[in-house]
Amino acid sequence: MKKILAAPAAIAAALALALSGCASAETGGGNGELKIDVPDIPMIEKLGDFEKEVNIVAWSGFVEPAWADKFTADTGCVVNRKVAGTSDEMVQLMRTGNYDLVSASGDASLRLIVGGDVQPLNSELIPNFGDDIVPGMKGQIYDTLNGKSYGVPIGRGANILQYNDQVVTETPDSWDVVWEKDSPYAGKIIGYDAPIYIADAAIYLMEHKPELGITNPYALDEKQLAAAVDLLKQQNKIIGDYWADPVKQITAFNGGDVVVGTSWEVLRKLSENPNLQGTLPKEGSTGWSDAWMLSAKSANPNCAYAWMDYTSAPDVNGAIAMNFGMAPANGAFCDTSDEAAAHCELFNATDEEYFSKVWFWTTPIEQCIDGRTDVKCTNFQQWTDAWLTVKG
Repeated sequence: MKKILAAPAAIAAALALALSGCASAETGGGNGELKIDVPDIPMIEKLGDFEKEVNIVAWSGFVEPAWADKFTADTGCVVNRKVAGTSDEMVQLMRTGNYDLVSASGDASLRLIVGGDVQPLNSELIPNFGDDIVPGMKGQIYDTLNGKSYGVPIGRGANILQYNDQVVTETPDSWDVVWEKDSPYAGKIIGYDAPIYIADAAIYLMEHKPELGITNPYALDEKQLAAAVDLLKQQNKIIGDYWADPVKQITAFNGGDVVVGTSWEVLRKLSENPNLQGTLPKEGSTGWSDAWMLSAKSANPNCAYAWMDYTSAPDVNGAIAMNFGMAPANGAFCDTSDEAAAHCELFNATDEEYFSKVWFWTTPIEQCIDGRTDVKCTNFQQWTDAWLTVKG
């Protein structure tokens, strides 16, 4: 299959639509032992004949004719795509029972699992979900609970520290250039405009204020949340801009309005600005990851399983990753061509040491996912309320 690389404008448009969903992703570090009360939904033991269709809710760029048409030709399963713009929309659509699959980001996946909207998966029925899937995308909290897998990995990415090397002349080794009030780049700093950005502050505090006892940036008790919010309010005084729209972020950097702040590798590439560099600081970073999940009410499970297997193959998974701008889940793709190798190098696809420093986005819940049982952690609604106080 021909590898698909979307034009920069197309990727930017896709990112603009999908960003709010990716901003609701999961937590770093595997944790298949986390115990959360979820509905007991049986797993499919064997497959039958293909149905006539499969209905998919997906981020823009994940389900395209370039690979969907071949799947239909091979299986007879017509692919019906519904593009969603947010994780909230995905959850709502999946709860109608009208869709078989979703390309879920983390807060969507956790809500769907706990709500009984998706079913555990039988990996033996997905041959391509095997040894070639990168280790860091298996057994993660966003798709594995109580020892059961609910998701087939698609791709992942880190939120890097981006800087203009004409102004920031030395590679920053710390996020202190965006958090500390004496930053030499005050007024030229860009931050991410969403409640989940609180986790970025928490990661910085984990390193610089260990007395707070933060061990997971998505498991914050009230005192820890307050400390993160205080840091965000401090940053707000030196911030130049916030971004949620990728086009706005690229424009701000290229126009010189900002010179340092959070970004994605794909945004740096799309900027086509040789002065923009990216790094993963010593404190680590947040990040995002997506996975296919199967509806508990799927009317077309055989076609759905076939789709999950088909899109987990090296060429198709790689095409999705290149089209969207992320690291593919199937590491074997990286060896299929020079173009694939270059893409994988840019996005650190098989570098588990790199991703070991990334805490993949997850929705905060009252059950502390850091293992504490003597305190309640703050939930996403509390984070949302707190974020409003940051921006005033």
